[in-house]
Amino acid sequence: MKQRNQSMVREFILIGFSSLPDLQVPLFMVFSIMYLAILAGNIIIIVTIRRESSLHTPMYFFLAVLSTSETCYTFTIIPNMLVNLLREKATISFIGCMIQMYTFLGFACTNCLLLVVMGYDRYVCICKPLHYPVLMNQRLCTKLVVFSVIGGFFISAVYSYSVFTLPYCGPNKIHHFLCDIAPLLQLACAQNYIGEILIFLFCILVVVFSFLLILLSYILILTTILKIPTAEGKHKAFSTCASHLIVVVVHFGCASIIYLRPHSRYTSTEDMFISITYTLVTPLLNPVIYSLRNKDVQVALKKSLGRSRYGG
Repeated sequence: MKQRNQSMVREFILIGFSSLPDLQVPLFMVFSIMYLAILAGNIIIIVTIRRESSLHTPMYFFLAVLSTSETCYTFTIIPNMLVNLLREKATISFIGCMIQMYTFLGFACTNCLLLVVMGYDRYVCICKPLHYPVLMNQRLCTKLVVFSVIGGFFISAVYSYSVFTLPYCGPNKIHHFLCDIAPLLQLACAQNYIGEILIFLFCILVVVFSFLLILLSYILILTTILKIPTAEGKHKAFSTCASHLIVVVVHFGCASIIYLRPHSRYTSTEDMFISITYTLVTPLLNPVIYSLRNKDVQVALKKSLGRSRYGG
């Protein structure tokens, strides 16, 4: 136990994009623009939902919370990554690495649970429309959000504790731009199969189980939609789910690629570039998808812009 609790490593070196020195400045510029777009997109959605009374429904309440969580999620990763792109040697303390992993996984798990909650909301809306106002009341919506946040950070605490109680006796170079599970487990002075099991259980608990719950919701939704007699009614019912469904596919698709694959088949460089998808691309797509695919949000945005232009 003494050997397990002691760690010779006091800081880690984030290799990140140091193997591509000629691309670091261009990458900094591209990632900075993407990050500003993520912040702008999510803030616009949050402000629009808050200002427009027509969007004060459970669906958009959950969307506003998801946008807030996505903003916090990117804040734990991207600013540090941008700073490291301009540094010759990017280091992070043992405690700093632990905090980054805990917050990063916490918001990531929270996002997964929020997408499950949003899937349930769509199920109640379409399959039980008459009972929707009663079932999805404000009190229940708040409880579901609190459960998602607490559940996400509880899962993160379990995995962060499991990773950082492993002995780290060197080397201390993380072949990544953030403190993620897989690259850290490669540095642990423990048998590798423990890490493989840990990642697999993480996927089953968070990624697969959450996706199966959403899939169940959409099977029930599809069954109900097929019973609608008119094509217009079917289209209207499905359109309310389209944005959420696209976000689910993108979100869980990226998570599956990075976690649900044989670890030996990917190099650290490939792993790192795949990670960019769920740290930058996915958070950027979410506000774009909800803005372009959702007519209610488009109308509300035009109203808000109109009021802002004329000082209303």
